[in-house]
Amino acid sequence: MASSERPTVILRDCREYDADRIRSIARDGLERLDLRPRGQTLIKPNVVAAGARFPHAYTRPEFVEGVVGALRDRDEGAMRTLSVGERSGITMPTRFAFGQAGYREMAKRTGVALVHFEEVPQVEIPLYHPQRLRDSLYTPKVVAEADFFVNCPKFKAHPWTTVTFSLKSYIGIQDDRHRLIDHHHKLNEKVADLQYVVQPKFIAIDAITAGEGRMLTPVPFDLGLVIMGDNQVAIDAVCCRIIGLDPLSVDHIRLAWERGFGPVTLDEINVEGDVSLTAAQQRASGFRVGLIRVEEYFADTNIKAYGGTPPGPSGAEGGSDYCWGGCPGALEEAIEILRLYDAAASEKLPPTHIVFGKWDQPLDVKPGEKVIFMGDCAEYRGPLGGSGAVSIESLFRDRSKMSPLDAKHDDIFAKMISVRRELKVLRREDFIRITGCPVSVAEQVLALVQHGDLTNPYYDLKLFPSFISTYFSWRTRTLLQRAFGQAYNQPGPTHRGQSRPPQNLPPAGADAPLERE
Repeated sequence: MASSERPTVILRDCREYDADRIRSIARDGLERLDLRPRGQTLIKPNVVAAGARFPHAYTRPEFVEGVVGALRDRDEGAMRTLSVGERSGITMPTRFAFGQAGYREMAKRTGVALVHFEEVPQVEIPLYHPQRLRDSLYTPKVVAEADFFVNCPKFKAHPWTTVTFSLKSYIGIQDDRHRLIDHHHKLNEKVADLQYVVQPKFIAIDAITAGEGRMLTPVPFDLGLVIMGDNQVAIDAVCCRIIGLDPLSVDHIRLAWERGFGPVTLDEINVEGDVSLTAAQQRASGFRVGLIRVEEYFADTNIKAYGGTPPGPSGAEGGSDYCWGGCPGALEEAIEILRLYDAAASEKLPPTHIVFGKWDQPLDVKPGEKVIFMGDCAEYRGPLGGSGAVSIESLFRDRSKMSPLDAKHDDIFAKMISVRRELKVLRREDFIRITGCPVSVAEQVLALVQHGDLTNPYYDLKLFPSFISTYFSWRTRTLLQRAFGQAYNQPGPTHRGQSRPPQNLPPAGADAPLERE
């Protein structure tokens, strides 16, 4: 973004998921921003989870349908392809999530192609900025080669990063093998690094029904807005202001701002539309964000959680005294998923102690109570109920020394087998360790299911046939890709050239990402 340009954020009133109304609003936004799609145009919604159990977790298909129509209205023949792509979460095939969200029907109505990011070749994106977590990361080739990238996130709270608007939705531009790399106490830094892959030309946020409190199982909050813009930091900053939050208190927004991706102060942003910022703030009064420590989250339940310190210099610059981006938040999401199937899930669990990170105080474990040390960085030395003194050593490895090419994918059935095997040990012993960095939401759901004999959401009979069908479609395609050496494409001039200056990115220099030809 050139320093002389002021990004624009547009607030528009929209109370219903009416595709025609959204099309008109999005078209107005594109016209105001003087934008026209071109080349390979890709829309990325947020479809982390979808369906009857997750009705407010995803960008609604009517919203995307409206944006599709608006892009076609603004096309003057320069747009070669138009597609919608995403990688869903909790180890669900994106095909399944798209089906549950109604995206297949939307695609048939509009004629757009659906792209499942875990099923397409991945390409390496080199990173050169000094603050990078690693020297490169991987993203789907279709993302790296997009000429006109459109971000359509959902306006939601988030238990790991406070909020998830435009910047945070970039976690969905990686497949499972790579999205969990650095998805721990460095999550906000990972989100900032992902901004170097591509910047959206147009952003349209589904804030018609927002989601408060959480991101997979949010509480619906009628906000009645479509929020549009041409700069992610600016639009996220305005979204924060709407809910009464200082954008610099959200680490990934602050990091992106520090790296020159956009402004956060209102005197550097044009805020306009048929809803004023003050009116939007009044609508959002009482909106609850995420970021609740795990001890507080499980107070007065049968789970006693301990949020120890993650690896690194706690309290020092760049250090952390709590792993906001990893296992503790995943446990919070896991229990909420189980409560969708049984509201008393946390009460049905036997008294259980769950330890995250390095815990250096005695654990008050009564005879017969079980202890789970969650994650590679779990560490504890001291008394443990009937087991006497135990010594749990950290297994954490410095992720910066690990190659993304070594990342492995464990699908949900592999996770079911491994978790079942681990939890069998807990029936005999007083404690176990579950490894991983992070231990994913899916694995923690399965661990609680096994430990408390709870309903397994993955065996939902209403969804299982569709899940199995999409699972085998996904696995077949990825296995064929790997058999023919197409899972990864080596970086080349198609998506790593520097023949044109960066657009909508920090000024050229050591911190500037590479542009494609």
